[in-house]
Amino acid sequence: MYPKENVVILGIESSCDETAVAVVDSKKNILANEIYSQFDEHREFRGVVPEIASRAHMEKLEALIHSALDKAKISINEIDAVAVTSGPGLIGGLIVGVVYAKAIAYSIAKPLIGINHLEGHALTVKLTNEIAYPYLLLLVSGGHTQLVEVNDVGSYKILGGTIDDAIGEAFDKVAKMLDLGFPGGPAVERYAKEGINNINLPLPLRNQDNCNFSLSGLKTAVRNYIVKKEGLTEQDKRDLCCSFQNTVLEIIKNRLLNAFKQFTADKKELAAKNLVIAGGVASNNFLRENLIIFAKEFGFDVVLPPARLCVDNAAMIAWVGVEKYKRGEFSDMSLSPRSRWPLSEINK
Repeated sequence: MYPKENVVILGIESSCDETAVAVVDSKKNILANEIYSQFDEHREFRGVVPEIASRAHMEKLEALIHSALDKAKISINEIDAVAVTSGPGLIGGLIVGVVYAKAIAYSIAKPLIGINHLEGHALTVKLTNEIAYPYLLLLVSGGHTQLVEVNDVGSYKILGGTIDDAIGEAFDKVAKMLDLGFPGGPAVERYAKEGINNINLPLPLRNQDNCNFSLSGLKTAVRNYIVKKEGLTEQDKRDLCCSFQNTVLEIIKNRLLNAFKQFTADKKELAAKNLVIAGGVASNNFLRENLIIFAKEFGFDVVLPPARLCVDNAAMIAWVGVEKYKRGEFSDMSLSPRSRWPLSEINK
């Protein structure tokens, strides 16, 4: 056990288009959680431009660090370690975050802890809820879609993942096809609220006995519908968004059926059957509400972090930093960012 009664970690997240800094302690207090979302920088491009994202991280990160420390009412020297996302993600943004983290850790002679971004999402629920291992994780974001058995910090069994597009990516691409603006996911959800689920769209991999996802065929079907229509009314757009969102729900439910079976197959005694949903798409209220009902039918309770901690943030990075600090798992100054770093290789 680490000797200090309470450990305070500074977390830095810059893997995509959110520049974020947080201060979290080992008593599960989020002392500060600052996020700068680069919506305005990327809006005209209707998607994230890596070079612009990197530049924005460079411009905003220092001010966010000062702001987080001010809100936490602590000085930089009171930090016990610096945790930073070192992968996976856009390499330019990762480099910015890692360089800043190294500089801070070196200047105050405190440990540096490189964090896997996906592990941040996987363990956020341990910061916000009382939940025991193991639990089933549905990780759904702009860049990742996975079903994972979470057994402990650093111990993950991948049950399945996407073989092409991530769910969040599919939402964004549909929004772009319909010219709904950026960010795409929330725009599709807004339009879907006023639409009717009246368009038949495919359910890829529906009859396959695995936990993998495929969204490219669904995305192509949406594009073909748009081309065939030769001009969509606003109501057509609402109906298409509603049908698309309902189809995504059915795909998730179908994949979860296999995951429920795999998760419980080799576990004779489980204190609880919990399904944790994390990642940016987990902030979609339609999906959240319907998956809670669906999981209950199969004896699973859905545990959801607050929506503000489902999107990319630094509180989740700082919390994994707390967990790593407890175990004495530190990085040295040779830490290098990794654009690809699957959870299955978390300890490599």
